[in-house]
Amino acid sequence: MMLRLSPALLLSLFLVACSGETPDLVVYCALDQDLSEPLIEEFENRTGLTVRTQFDVERNKTVGLVNRILAEAKSNPHCDVFWNNEIAHTLRLQQAGLTLPYLSPSAEGIPASFRDADGHWTGFAARARVILYRTDADLPVPSKLDDFLDPNFAKHGAMAAPLTGTTLTNATVMAEHRGRQEMLDWFTAVEAAGLHFGSGNADVMRRTASGDFHWCFTDTDDAAKAIDAGHPVAVRYLEQGDGDTGTLLIPNTLAILNSGKNLEAAKKFADFILSFETESRLAHSISRQIPLHAGALIPDGVGKPGKDFQIMEVDWKAVAASIGDLAIELQEAFVR
Repeated sequence: MMLRLSPALLLSLFLVACSGETPDLVVYCALDQDLSEPLIEEFENRTGLTVRTQFDVERNKTVGLVNRILAEAKSNPHCDVFWNNEIAHTLRLQQAGLTLPYLSPSAEGIPASFRDADGHWTGFAARARVILYRTDADLPVPSKLDDFLDPNFAKHGAMAAPLTGTTLTNATVMAEHRGRQEMLDWFTAVEAAGLHFGSGNADVMRRTASGDFHWCFTDTDDAAKAIDAGHPVAVRYLEQGDGDTGTLLIPNTLAILNSGKNLEAAKKFADFILSFETESRLAHSISRQIPLHAGALIPDGVGKPGKDFQIMEVDWKAVAASIGDLAIELQEAFVR
């Protein structure tokens, strides 16, 4: 008989096998490893603390780590700090009673709208949801989400299926603004109009850069990679007219878990990751993460919220409360 081990037990065995020593801190991280790992190593070098990091793969990112934390909380928690690459699922952990309040002094320059008042989570280093389009063809480019409904736009464009990551978050925000059924109807209608759906934001970015599509709906970090590679592409922020909703801005978030065994180390890690310095490094990285600290140094090519584009107001608590159920509905709609 084949023995099947649960994901939580497999992770437990992994953590034990990786080292004979107990780390000072265990971090679950959904941000791309090539961006986050150098920062974690810098933290280790500065503090002398050891960190064991659990990363996740693109197709399961965020959702896989959150589900793992929820599963482990019932019996065998490992994670001290969760570094998420979006916000809604972090609030799910808060709503499940799994986070610990900590008001990091490093977060004082971050707008209140991107911080929990009690310190259960803090946002930083954001991405905007944008249109990446080719500049070498005279074809229409969307300025609003509802332009996707027009076949003249849709047949030339693509977006990731809204099953995980920022695209799932975006769909849930749409449901909060428009209503759940209208959001589902919108996806049905844009597909009927000819919009293509890819496996992820990076996938549709690459296919736009290579010329398969004229435009795609993606994140600014993926758009930055296409621009830096020299492709004939540019970025457009959606919903920027008078009375429009503004562009959706999705930050990374950091939360300390209340089941953690290393609180002081977790606080030091939060202070480091939420710092002005860390945001600046992420802003100047290949992903061009958008700093939230007031007065942060923003490199050329990175749009500044409130100056270069207007951002959407979002009830993130409501989004977090509904994203789990909507994820199931969207899976049923898109996985055929």
